[in-house]
Amino acid sequence: MRTVLAFVLIPVGAYAVLVALAYVFQHQLVFFPTEPLVGTPDALGLAYEDVSISTEDGETLHGWWIPHEEARGTVLFFHGNAGNISGRVGTARFFVEARMNVLLVSYRGYGQSTGSPSEDGLYRDADASWRYLTETRGVAPASILIAGRSLGSGPATYLASRTAPGGLLLESAFTSLTDVGARAYPMLPVRWLSRFEFDNEARIAQVNAPVLMIHSPDDEVVPYDLGRTLFAAAPEPKTFVDIQGGHNAMRTDQPGYRQAVRTFIRENTFGE
Repeated sequence: MRTVLAFVLIPVGAYAVLVALAYVFQHQLVFFPTEPLVGTPDALGLAYEDVSISTEDGETLHGWWIPHEEARGTVLFFHGNAGNISGRVGTARFFVEARMNVLLVSYRGYGQSTGSPSEDGLYRDADASWRYLTETRGVAPASILIAGRSLGSGPATYLASRTAPGGLLLESAFTSLTDVGARAYPMLPVRWLSRFEFDNEARIAQVNAPVLMIHSPDDEVVPYDLGRTLFAAAPEPKTFVDIQGGHNAMRTDQPGYRQAVRTFIRENTFGE
């Protein structure tokens, strides 16, 4: 009997420990911030300005304002869950080449921004970035393209559902972070454990702007079908474009990506 109980209880206990660890350390599974900056926009020949943005709960966000002298609009870009804005300078250069101003902002706890990342915190960061553009910079809301990549699709969709931007660009976006987690860890009760939602599917129907979604069928982190499901929930006008490569593939080097984004910019409120 003792042998039988041990045979049953040991794996059950090990599973319980695994579940407990996943619950306790899920913050580290979602956010991978780094503090050091690996470069600045001037390394790619981009003139820029260091900016500090205050959030409503007292944090200070570090960002880069990268202007274009003949800008047709402004991109507010929300990056993924790792690194900081210094790893997105190549993306900024692409948008500047498309004649857009760019605001890159490191989330709280990332790069030179204060605080610690959280779901509510990223939403506050998005609100603060929007206020900086529309109030401090005086940028017209209809000239702003809100863009979010991977985890950044969460604050991007949140912000677009609450404001009136000129457009919403989502790359490797998901229905919810819980859905991503359930796919990544099918052996765990993710829907019961999760403290993070980033429920894009619930918010995207409230977006009153053209939507462009870009995703790769080869994405090994955010399942492609979750992107398609999110796209189905988005209101018209909307466009979905397939690209190639894994989750971290360089998008701005792909002709399909470049053409899709430039066409979206040209055909909406950011036209010539």
